[in-house]
Amino acid sequence: MNGRQLNRYNNLKIADDKYIDGLVSIIIPVYNAGEFLISTVESILRQTYDNYEIIMVDDKSTDNSKEIIKSYDDKFDNVRPLYLEENAGVSNARNEGIKNARGRYLAFLDSDDMWEDDKLERQLEFMKRNNYHFTYTGYSFVDDMGNSLNSVVIPKARVDYNELLKTNVIPCLTVIIDRYYIDDIVMPSIRHEDYACWLSILKRGHEAHALREPLARYRTRANSLSGNKLKAASWTWNILRNVEKLPLHTAIYYFMIYATVNINKHFIKK
Repeated sequence: MNGRQLNRYNNLKIADDKYIDGLVSIIIPVYNAGEFLISTVESILRQTYDNYEIIMVDDKSTDNSKEIIKSYDDKFDNVRPLYLEENAGVSNARNEGIKNARGRYLAFLDSDDMWEDDKLERQLEFMKRNNYHFTYTGYSFVDDMGNSLNSVVIPKARVDYNELLKTNVIPCLTVIIDRYYIDDIVMPSIRHEDYACWLSILKRGHEAHALREPLARYRTRANSLSGNKLKAASWTWNILRNVEKLPLHTAIYYFMIYATVNINKHFIKK
């Protein structure tokens, strides 16, 4: 599919004079991602739903990421690169993407992960059919080379704020948010910024609903930040205690649930 054929923005209805109706804005933070970025973007270009824009936010990469982004920008009108002047981290990159997004729907994909070809089409149909405004899906694991690890995560069907405090069951690479109904989406400058963002949304009274099928592929990398379980635990505690400002006994209660879930997931089941 040629992105030049997707230059239809001037003919689309603007939602509440703010967002382009039907358009999905896909935010990809990029930092030294040259090894995997092509496979990530190609998984978007294969989508059966073709009304999207790809916002690649380069966080001052020092590898060939900029050249890869530019090559797609030269070929596709629906690719919108942002080149940041300073390296400020993934939260800032995502926030810059959100600020520049024009679509009614907001989706996220990291620069080493991938989507199944019908992810957008099926998830948007799921949202419209059920009048859901915040959705996520299941996902599978692949290795550095993109090969299946025969491991699939099927999430809970729905979560509210209190449920999400127990553990983050909303993978960032699977999320779509309808900005007709949910706005003011900000990733705070902390670790587990996506988890903190989802909590801030659900705290307003929203719920998140899952299409319980693996429609995304999460690349497991030995040097990934999220791979360090002790650090992840400390980041979760920081969110419970210092971001959500839960009383100590309440924070301990939810953290113990988080710890039990993750010990079971990463050690006992293995």
